[in-house]
Amino acid sequence: MAHRLRWLGHASWELTTAGGKVILFDPWINGNPKAPVRIEDLKADYILITHDHFDHASDVVAVQKQTGATVILQPETAERYQKEGLPGDKCIGMNIGGSVELGGVVVTMTEAYHSSETGEPAGYIVTLEDGKRVYDAGDTGIHCNMATWAELYPLDVALLPIGSHFTMDPRQAAHALTFLKPKVALPQHYATFPLLVQSADDFVRFAKQKAPGVEVRVLEPGGTFEF
Repeated sequence: MAHRLRWLGHASWELTTAGGKVILFDPWINGNPKAPVRIEDLKADYILITHDHFDHASDVVAVQKQTGATVILQPETAERYQKEGLPGDKCIGMNIGGSVELGGVVVTMTEAYHSSETGEPAGYIVTLEDGKRVYDAGDTGIHCNMATWAELYPLDVALLPIGSHFTMDPRQAAHALTFLKPKVALPQHYATFPLLVQSADDFVRFAKQKAPGVEVRVLEPGGTFEF
């Protein structure tokens, strides 16, 4: 059985592992104009929150209530959402550089260059049951530390923001591939709002120039990728 990523629009992803675990990255559904699902449709074992902005974390209480999932996030962000109804016994607070083992899957928190209402912005490297790895960069600007993470944890799939204004733009994201060297890159965080880049075309073009060895897959919301 393969692992499967499904894009839920914007920066939201559903990862179903070959071992049957379901992990949601930043599940923002209500108010997300690109969301192909309702919160009522979701199932999950774990929820990973990269940072405390509305388009990443505002549905975490509702999604946790629907799924019963355990939520991984920074301690200060956990404290905020516990006040809004997130069960304390369903939170794992962690910080940059830390790893947690989740029943055969290991989650490592990385830094992101961005902002956050609480805690610090982050990304995640998820090492799956068979050793394959997915990197969700979160909302970040480009940074050379990406190369160190990739050296420590060689990547199979990278989820990279390309929308500009709040994150890397297509040219920067393509250059980030030279640091990360994933086998496959999937763009995210674009075309949701008028302020953002509206197409992945430039990312695809720059990636072919800067990192021709990386396969770029562009999904529509609701689309899936197996690896």
